[in-house]
Amino acid sequence: MIGADGIPYSPWPAFVVAAPLVAACAMIVWRRGSAAFGVLCSLLVSGLVLALAHQVFLLGPQHMEIGGWKAPLGIQLRADGPAVGMLCITALVGVFASLYAAAYFAPGAAGGAPHGDASFFWPLWMILWAALNALFLSADIFNLYVALEIVGLSSVTLVALSHDKDAVPAALRYLLVSLLGSLSYLMGVALLYGAAGTLGVSSLAGALTPAPFAYAALSLMTAGLVMKSALFPLHFWLPPAHANAPAPVSALLSALVVEASFYVLLRLWFEVFGGILPAGAALLPGLLGAAAIFWGSVQALTARRLKLLIAYSTVAQMGYLFLVFPLGTEPGAAGVAWNAALYFIVAHACAKAAVFLAAGNVLRAFGHDRIRELRGAVQHLPVSMFAFGIAGVSLVGLPPSGGFIAKWLFLSAALRGERWGFVAVILLGGFLATAYIFRFFSHAFRYVPEGPRCGSVPRSMEWSALALALFSIVLGLTATPVLDWMQTGLAVMEPPEGGCLP
Repeated sequence: MIGADGIPYSPWPAFVVAAPLVAACAMIVWRRGSAAFGVLCSLLVSGLVLALAHQVFLLGPQHMEIGGWKAPLGIQLRADGPAVGMLCITALVGVFASLYAAAYFAPGAAGGAPHGDASFFWPLWMILWAALNALFLSADIFNLYVALEIVGLSSVTLVALSHDKDAVPAALRYLLVSLLGSLSYLMGVALLYGAAGTLGVSSLAGALTPAPFAYAALSLMTAGLVMKSALFPLHFWLPPAHANAPAPVSALLSALVVEASFYVLLRLWFEVFGGILPAGAALLPGLLGAAAIFWGSVQALTARRLKLLIAYSTVAQMGYLFLVFPLGTEPGAAGVAWNAALYFIVAHACAKAAVFLAAGNVLRAFGHDRIRELRGAVQHLPVSMFAFGIAGVSLVGLPPSGGFIAKWLFLSAALRGERWGFVAVILLGGFLATAYIFRFFSHAFRYVPEGPRCGSVPRSMEWSALALALFSIVLGLTATPVLDWMQTGLAVMEPPEGGCLP
């Protein structure tokens, strides 16, 4: 069926959102066997995502109006290439995180979490998954707010599942920042609706004019999403939250949640506000991104705990993504910068989830993650250390990984736009990433004659980390078709000579 706007109508977007939500409700009612049911549901949701992806890549963008209500009253869902790309990477990380969590939260496992945590983890994870899918598919800015709020609340609760004494303060700080970011975003939505009378992303793009209300809305919505994306200097909540959460939760937060907020910001800037951006406005997020690369890397170099090192690495890696704003407003570089951002999101999700899961294995085996006391880790956990190393290749940006493709595209955009400062930042950031990755390996590869005294780690936990790490390499070998697929239904316009998007 073809809609009035010429976009094919499909029920699959609603299925992708509803399936994990129904699963969460079922898990709340029937708690026994939640781990097996959770893994099964993750496979089911992934199958629905693949079905939707097949339709989009075969027929073009798909849309759905919930209940048949038209805009502005109805809820509209739209699936195009970038949205489907985000759905697919969420499904990939979600399947292996679910397999990992089934063993991690198993009752009675050595070093495992109590069964009570598992009964809360699975419904919360399914609610988070449903909210992420809704976020990627929402076609109006108010429903984006609703999805952002559910993502934030479920993420905060997942952080608090840890029994670490620092987890609850970290979760509370995360909650306050998330609520403040949501409030700022909602104020921007109110301004836009009051002035333009519409909330649809596509209709707003043609209704906005350079006016004070539009710039106020842009500032408020950007500030809220920057907080949720943990951009320097508003990153203070991320390291304690991600470092003290359970390992599968840390992987989901760093790989998916912070990138989801950035994804919304990216599409708002280039699709909603692209026609009214003042010249030079994109430079500030780019400079903050550059600062994040250096600050996060330096903090990772001095971190005493492995999970804290990885958390600060997320701060640094998110900095690369914000380079898309100044680079995407350069004549001749907008398309390359957009491709770089999309591919960086996908590659970083696989690699960061892999290193957090590998760090969880180290924590399970040693009972701690103090870097200086992890000598001989490679002797006891060769699979996990191999996974960490392979994912580290992508984080550093070495070939043939997906991280290399993404950083090469960023570098190409900077060279095309003659942004030599950003060229230096991208190159130096790779050297700093190499330093903090090898800092951990300098201890993990130290030989211990009698062998370290470690607990056992289930094979499913080790192989889940390795699988995601290998996918980060596969992304480097399949860059062209993946980028072609993610461009479905997307048009990135080149900016005029003045520097702002048309």
